[in-house]
Amino acid sequence: MTTIGDAPNDVLRAVRIGLRMSQDDLARALRRAGVELGEPNEASKRLVQRWEAGTSRSPRPVYARALERVTGVPLEALGFVPQVPMARVRDDGSGGHDLSPAPDGVAAASPAPRAVPRSASETYGGVWLSRYEFYSSGRDATFEGRHHVVLVQHGTRLTARSLPEASSNPASPLALDLTIDRSVVTGTWTERTARDGYYQGATYHGAVQLLVEPTGRRMAGKWVGFGKDFDVNTGPWELRLLDTSVSKATLDRYSVPPE
Repeated sequence: MTTIGDAPNDVLRAVRIGLRMSQDDLARALRRAGVELGEPNEASKRLVQRWEAGTSRSPRPVYARALERVTGVPLEALGFVPQVPMARVRDDGSGGHDLSPAPDGVAAASPAPRAVPRSASETYGGVWLSRYEFYSSGRDATFEGRHHVVLVQHGTRLTARSLPEASSNPASPLALDLTIDRSVVTGTWTERTARDGYYQGATYHGAVQLLVEPTGRRMAGKWVGFGKDFDVNTGPWELRLLDTSVSKATLDRYSVPPE
Protein backbone atom coordinates (compact mmCIF):
# COMPACT_ATOMS: atom_id res chain seq x y z
CA MET A 1 0.00 0.00 0.00
CA THR A 2 1.22 3.48 -0.82
CA THR A 3 1.55 5.61 2.28
CA ILE A 4 1.08 9.34 2.58
CA GLY A 5 4.02 11.11 1.00
CA ASP A 6 5.04 8.21 -1.26
CA ALA A 7 5.46 9.23 -4.90
CA PRO A 8 4.66 6.39 -7.31
CA ASN A 9 7.43 5.54 -9.76
CA ASP A 10 5.52 6.25 -12.97
CA VAL A 11 8.73 6.15 -15.01
CA LEU A 12 9.44 2.51 -14.12
CA ARG A 13 5.80 1.63 -14.77
CA ALA A 14 5.87 3.32 -18.18
CA VAL A 15 9.09 1.53 -19.11
CA ARG A 16 7.65 -1.83 -18.00
CA ILE A 17 4.43 -1.31 -19.95
CA GLY A 18 6.45 -0.18 -22.96
CA LEU A 19 8.35 -3.47 -22.79
CA ARG A 20 4.98 -5.25 -22.81
CA MET A 21 5.70 -6.90 -19.47
CA SER A 22 3.43 -7.57 -16.53
CA GLN A 23 4.86 -7.13 -13.05
CA ASP A 24 5.33 -10.91 -12.91
CA ASP A 25 7.09 -10.84 -16.28
CA LEU A 26 9.51 -8.16 -15.08
CA ALA A 27 10.27 -10.08 -11.88
CA ARG A 28 11.04 -13.24 -13.88
CA ALA A 29 13.22 -11.28 -16.30
CA LEU A 30 15.14 -9.77 -13.37
CA ARG A 31 15.79 -13.21 -11.91
CA ARG A 32 17.05 -14.46 -15.29
CA ALA A 33 19.27 -11.38 -15.65
CA GLY A 34 20.69 -12.01 -12.19
CA VAL A 35 21.70 -15.54 -13.18
CA GLU A 36 23.25 -14.25 -16.43
CA LEU A 37 25.20 -11.63 -14.49
CA GLY A 38 26.38 -14.18 -11.94
CA GLU A 39 24.40 -12.36 -9.22
CA PRO A 40 21.25 -14.41 -8.49
CA ASN A 41 18.43 -12.37 -6.97
CA GLU A 42 14.98 -13.00 -5.53
CA ALA A 43 12.97 -10.46 -7.53
CA SER A 44 9.24 -10.94 -7.04
CA LYS A 45 6.01 -9.38 -8.23
CA ARG A 46 5.62 -7.83 -4.76
CA LEU A 47 9.02 -6.16 -5.03
CA VAL A 48 8.12 -4.70 -8.44
CA GLN A 49 4.84 -3.46 -6.93
CA ARG A 50 6.74 -1.76 -4.12
CA TRP A 51 9.04 -0.04 -6.60
CA GLU A 52 6.17 1.20 -8.73
CA ALA A 53 4.12 2.30 -5.69
CA GLY A 54 7.09 4.31 -4.43
CA THR A 55 7.32 2.52 -1.09
CA SER A 56 10.77 1.24 -2.08
CA ARG A 57 12.70 4.04 -3.78
CA SER A 58 16.26 2.77 -4.04
CA PRO A 59 16.97 -0.83 -5.12
CA ARG A 60 20.02 -2.70 -3.94
CA PRO A 61 22.94 -2.84 -6.43
CA VAL A 62 22.16 -6.45 -7.37
CA TYR A 63 18.67 -5.37 -8.45
CA ALA A 64 19.92 -2.14 -10.01
CA ARG A 65 22.24 -4.04 -12.35
CA ALA A 66 19.49 -6.50 -13.26
CA LEU A 67 17.08 -3.65 -13.96
CA GLU A 68 19.56 -1.95 -16.27
CA ARG A 69 20.21 -5.21 -18.13
CA VAL A 70 16.51 -5.99 -18.64
CA THR A 71 15.36 -2.48 -19.59
CA GLY A 72 18.49 -1.21 -21.33
CA VAL A 73 18.03 2.03 -19.38
CA PRO A 74 20.38 3.49 -16.72
CA LEU A 75 19.01 3.29 -13.20
CA GLU A 76 18.82 7.09 -12.86
CA ALA A 77 16.47 7.12 -15.88
CA LEU A 78 14.11 4.59 -14.27
CA GLY A 79 12.65 6.98 -11.71
CA PHE A 80 14.64 5.83 -8.67
CA VAL A 81 16.22 8.22 -6.18
CA PRO A 82 19.92 8.03 -5.25
CA GLN A 83 20.76 6.21 -2.06
CA VAL A 84 21.29 8.45 0.95
CA PRO A 85 24.89 8.20 2.22
CA MET A 86 25.28 6.47 5.60
CA ALA A 87 21.67 5.28 5.59
CA ARG A 88 21.07 2.01 7.38
CA VAL A 89 19.72 -0.89 5.34
CA ARG A 90 17.03 -3.21 6.63
CA ASP A 91 15.50 -6.31 5.08
CA ASP A 92 11.79 -5.81 4.35
CA GLY A 93 11.11 -9.51 3.83
CA SER A 94 9.99 -9.01 0.21
CA GLY A 95 13.21 -10.03 -1.48
CA GLY A 96 14.49 -6.46 -1.56
CA HIS A 97 15.76 -3.85 0.86
CA ASP A 98 14.49 -0.41 1.77
CA LEU A 99 16.51 2.43 3.19
CA SER A 100 15.68 3.23 6.78
CA PRO A 101 15.56 6.85 7.94
CA ALA A 102 18.97 8.50 8.05
CA PRO A 103 20.67 8.95 11.42
CA ASP A 104 20.08 12.13 13.39
CA GLY A 105 21.82 15.05 11.74
CA VAL A 106 21.86 13.46 8.27
CA ALA A 107 19.29 14.87 5.89
CA ALA A 108 17.29 12.27 3.99
CA ALA A 109 15.89 12.79 0.50
CA SER A 110 12.33 14.09 0.59
CA PRO A 111 9.78 12.35 -1.65
CA ALA A 112 8.08 14.41 -4.31
CA PRO A 113 4.69 15.82 -3.28
CA ARG A 114 1.69 13.83 -4.42
CA ALA A 115 -0.14 15.48 -7.27
CA VAL A 116 -3.90 15.95 -7.30
CA PRO A 117 -5.75 15.33 -10.58
CA ARG A 118 -8.04 18.02 -11.95
CA SER A 119 -10.98 15.62 -11.97
CA ALA A 120 -11.53 11.88 -12.01
CA SER A 121 -12.75 12.02 -15.62
CA GLU A 122 -9.70 13.81 -17.04
CA THR A 123 -7.16 11.08 -17.66
CA TYR A 124 -4.65 10.81 -20.46
CA GLY A 125 -3.20 7.33 -20.09
CA GLY A 126 -2.90 5.18 -23.21
CA VAL A 127 -1.00 4.93 -26.47
CA TRP A 128 -0.29 8.21 -28.26
CA LEU A 129 1.33 9.18 -31.54
CA SER A 130 4.14 11.66 -30.91
CA ARG A 131 5.15 13.80 -33.89
CA TYR A 132 7.65 16.66 -34.05
CA GLU A 133 9.54 18.54 -36.75
CA PHE A 134 13.18 19.61 -36.69
CA TYR A 135 15.56 21.37 -39.06
CA SER A 136 18.90 19.73 -39.89
CA SER A 137 21.49 22.38 -40.74
CA GLY A 138 23.89 19.71 -41.98
CA ARG A 139 21.36 18.50 -44.54
CA ASP A 140 19.60 21.85 -45.02
CA ALA A 141 16.19 20.23 -44.74
CA THR A 142 13.30 19.78 -42.29
CA PHE A 143 12.56 16.30 -40.98
CA GLU A 144 9.83 14.70 -38.87
CA GLY A 145 10.24 12.37 -35.91
CA ARG A 146 7.37 10.03 -35.07
CA HIS A 147 6.97 7.58 -32.18
CA HIS A 148 4.23 5.48 -30.65
CA VAL A 149 4.49 6.22 -26.92
CA VAL A 150 2.85 4.81 -23.80
CA LEU A 151 1.63 7.59 -21.53
CA VAL A 152 1.09 6.92 -17.82
CA GLN A 153 -0.68 9.42 -15.59
CA HIS A 154 -0.59 9.92 -11.84
CA GLY A 155 -2.47 13.02 -10.78
CA THR A 156 -0.98 15.90 -12.74
CA ARG A 157 2.18 13.99 -13.71
CA LEU A 158 2.39 12.49 -17.19
CA THR A 159 5.18 10.07 -18.11
CA ALA A 160 5.63 8.83 -21.68
CA ARG A 161 8.08 6.30 -23.11
CA SER A 162 8.28 5.10 -26.70
CA LEU A 163 7.42 1.51 -27.51
CA PRO A 164 10.18 -0.77 -28.84
CA GLU A 165 10.60 -0.63 -32.60
CA ALA A 166 7.94 2.10 -32.73
CA SER A 167 9.81 5.10 -34.10
CA SER A 168 10.20 6.49 -37.62
CA ASN A 169 13.96 6.46 -36.96
CA PRO A 170 14.96 2.92 -35.87
CA ALA A 171 16.50 2.49 -32.40
CA SER A 172 15.69 6.06 -31.37
CA PRO A 173 13.91 5.82 -27.97
CA LEU A 174 12.01 8.87 -26.74
CA ALA A 175 11.11 9.91 -23.17
CA LEU A 176 8.75 12.67 -22.01
CA ASP A 177 8.29 13.77 -18.39
CA LEU A 178 5.43 16.24 -18.13
CA THR A 179 3.14 18.10 -15.73
CA ILE A 180 -0.38 19.16 -16.64
CA ASP A 181 -2.07 22.29 -15.25
CA ARG A 182 -5.60 22.58 -16.64
CA SER A 183 -5.02 22.69 -20.40
CA VAL A 184 -1.28 23.45 -20.28
CA VAL A 185 1.29 20.65 -20.39
CA THR A 186 4.92 21.49 -19.60
CA GLY A 187 7.98 19.32 -19.20
CA THR A 188 11.12 17.83 -20.68
CA TRP A 189 12.02 15.41 -23.47
CA THR A 190 15.01 13.17 -24.17
CA GLU A 191 15.80 11.20 -27.32
CA ARG A 192 18.74 8.87 -27.88
CA THR A 193 19.51 8.57 -31.60
CA ALA A 194 20.55 5.38 -33.35
CA ARG A 195 24.28 4.60 -33.25
CA ASP A 196 24.29 3.81 -36.98
CA GLY A 197 22.13 6.81 -37.88
CA TYR A 198 23.00 10.31 -39.05
CA TYR A 199 23.51 11.59 -35.47
CA GLN A 200 25.62 8.55 -34.46
CA GLY A 201 24.00 7.75 -31.12
CA ALA A 202 23.94 11.30 -29.77
CA THR A 203 21.43 12.05 -27.00
CA TYR A 204 19.37 15.22 -27.32
CA HIS A 205 17.13 16.78 -24.70
CA GLY A 206 15.16 19.92 -24.05
CA ALA A 207 11.84 21.37 -22.94
CA VAL A 208 8.35 21.18 -24.38
CA GLN A 209 5.08 23.03 -23.79
CA LEU A 210 1.76 21.85 -25.20
CA LEU A 211 -1.90 22.88 -25.08
CA VAL A 212 -4.56 20.20 -24.66
CA GLU A 213 -7.51 20.47 -27.02
CA PRO A 214 -11.00 20.40 -25.41
CA THR A 215 -11.54 16.82 -26.61
CA GLY A 216 -8.51 15.69 -24.60
CA ARG A 217 -7.34 13.63 -27.59
CA ARG A 218 -4.66 15.99 -28.92
CA MET A 219 -1.89 18.11 -27.44
CA ALA A 220 0.01 20.57 -29.61
CA GLY A 221 2.77 23.08 -29.00
CA LYS A 222 6.51 23.66 -29.33
CA TRP A 223 9.76 22.04 -28.29
CA VAL A 224 13.08 23.75 -27.59
CA GLY A 225 16.52 22.19 -27.38
CA PHE A 226 20.22 22.52 -28.15
CA GLY A 227 21.72 21.57 -31.51
CA LYS A 228 25.12 20.00 -32.11
CA ASP A 229 26.71 23.47 -32.48
CA PHE A 230 25.21 24.59 -29.14
CA ASP A 231 22.59 26.70 -30.86
CA VAL A 232 19.03 26.77 -29.54
CA ASN A 233 16.50 25.13 -31.86
CA THR A 234 12.72 24.91 -31.73
CA GLY A 235 9.86 23.41 -33.69
CA PRO A 236 6.28 22.08 -33.54
CA TRP A 237 5.33 19.03 -31.49
CA GLU A 238 2.02 17.24 -31.10
CA LEU A 239 0.62 14.18 -29.38
CA ARG A 240 -2.51 12.40 -30.67
CA LEU A 241 -4.38 9.78 -28.66
CA LEU A 242 -4.61 6.46 -30.49
CA ASP A 243 -5.95 4.09 -27.84
CA THR A 244 -6.79 4.37 -24.14
CA SER A 245 -5.91 0.70 -23.61
CA VAL A 246 -2.45 -0.47 -22.57
CA SER A 247 -3.25 -4.18 -22.87
CA LYS A 248 -0.59 -6.48 -24.32
CA ALA A 249 -2.61 -6.86 -27.53
CA THR A 250 -2.80 -3.07 -27.93
CA LEU A 251 0.91 -2.59 -27.26
CA ASP A 252 1.77 -5.37 -29.72
CA ARG A 253 -0.29 -3.59 -32.37
CA TYR A 254 1.54 -0.29 -31.89
CA SER A 255 5.06 -1.69 -31.48
CA VAL A 256 5.78 -0.81 -35.12
CA PRO A 257 7.04 2.37 -36.80
CA PRO A 258 4.22 4.92 -37.19
CA GLU A 259 2.86 5.30 -40.69
